[in-house]
Amino acid sequence: MAQFFEIHPENPQPRLLKQAAALLQKGAILAVPTDSSYALVCHLDDKQAVDRLRRIRQVDDKHHLTLLCSDLSALSNYALVDNKQYRLLKLATPGPYTFILEATKEVPRRVSHPSRKTIGLRVPDRKGLQMLIDLHGAPLLATTLIAPGETEPLNDAHDIRTRYEHQIDAVIDAGGCPFEPTTVIDLTPMSSGDDPVVLRQGRGSLSAIGL
Repeated sequence: MAQFFEIHPENPQPRLLKQAAALLQKGAILAVPTDSSYALVCHLDDKQAVDRLRRIRQVDDKHHLTLLCSDLSALSNYALVDNKQYRLLKLATPGPYTFILEATKEVPRRVSHPSRKTIGLRVPDRKGLQMLIDLHGAPLLATTLIAPGETEPLNDAHDIRTRYEHQIDAVIDAGGCPFEPTTVIDLTPMSSGDDPVVLRQGRGSLSAIGL
């Protein structure tokens, strides 16, 4: 039975988030609200947890997983970023954007794209989630919570608990959650002087970041 943490959206309770962070350290899979929709998250360096996450979502190793960071300070550990890319990232974060970047050697090969060696990265604008990442002490590996056979992400904590109570370890409920995935932008072409490529138009505005 999945645990259920009710978190205040504006003043998250550290005591509850510490309990959730402790679960992540033990290999747990959590459903967490972001600034776009719910996501499944786990510890980046836990192979068993990553494999479980993929099985729950029913995606293979060619499906981009995303690093959720509380801010851009950890960026250089996990992605190779030039000045132009960084300026765009700074403009768009925190917010409902996922950026595809070239992964560094710090990113386990099993979680980067197998042929391109890239990783998704985002800084969500959600206070409780940022606090959870900080308490965890490292970025979380994430994938949008879309049920197999469906196309829309899930955004209701109680519905998620009912559907996944025997597959995941905990659900964080922090009030209403938007019902739209992130905008996904591939920044890797910028390394060779080309423009970034929009892979998915979602909640993040392109005009707001000059695209």
